[in-house]
Amino acid sequence: MEAPPDNDVLWARSLHFTHDDGSPALAGVSLGVREGEILAVSGPRGSGKTTLLRCLSGLVRVRRGEVWFNSVPVHTMGPVSRERMRRDRFGWIDPAPVLVPELNVWENAALPLMLRGTSRRRAKVAALEWLERLDIGDTASRRPHQLRQAERQRVSIARALAPAPTVLFADEPTAPLHRADRGHVLRTLTTAARSHGITVVLATHDAETAALADRKVSLLDGRRVHTLHLPPVAEAETEGRAACSLSA
Repeated sequence: MEAPPDNDVLWARSLHFTHDDGSPALAGVSLGVREGEILAVSGPRGSGKTTLLRCLSGLVRVRRGEVWFNSVPVHTMGPVSRERMRRDRFGWIDPAPVLVPELNVWENAALPLMLRGTSRRRAKVAALEWLERLDIGDTASRRPHQLRQAERQRVSIARALAPAPTVLFADEPTAPLHRADRGHVLRTLTTAARSHGITVVLATHDAETAALADRKVSLLDGRRVHTLHLPPVAEAETEGRAACSLSA
């Protein structure tokens, strides 16, 4: 078993994953992510971006291949160890916000910290700081059903950032946002990551979003490709075309 490079916080080799219905999702993907790097995983819908993030984060176990986090083999971990790692070291942002309806905004944002054992007072301070940075501090006492979709997504992003994770996995994090909101949220996300030394793995089919990353890898049909020309979001949704050349 080959050890990963010392400067890679995440490292994957020859990842294969097949969905339960037998359809392939990943076919031999290898990559490394350096500490503090913002890496964009780009590609059209169905290219394997979400599956790759789920494998790297330990949310699902790879069928074949290796995943390492800080030189620890994630691919050999059991479910309990992987869940503990995700809780203590990783953050996750979904394309659509999933909040606890019984909790108010700041409690939702503070939830990962409180699950780690952080006091309610300290967790609230951290949550409120991120809610303010994302321009939704005035919603702290509201419940999720009282928010607009874009506000709920910002709460999800605050919840992911508040615990200062080692790695943040962001799966199309600005999908529900309008164009103006998208730019502000992405700048906040990338600035926060760099100032706090957070490694970010960002899945996106939007070329403008991918351009904010330090580096980009492209997927098509579950494989890494050398080049992938992503059209703007509106064109991608109507045309769904991408030009690529397979990597060797």
